[in-house]
Amino acid sequence: MAAVVDEAKCTGCEICVDACPVEAITVDDIAKIDPEVCTDCGRCIEECPNDAISSGE
Repeated sequence: MAAVVDEAKCTGCEICVDACPVEAITVDDIAKIDPEVCTDCGRCIEECPNDAISSGE
């Protein structure tokens, strides 16, 4: 299951983009996670300063 972005909390800071080891995240105003690429490693969840990303479970 891929990580999920809470669009109301995301500020588009791009910290998650740098944290993602498989380049599954892009930002265009808000973060978007490609579920086909995401390995659900949790690094973006840990790094997000706005708690805008959660596990897709």
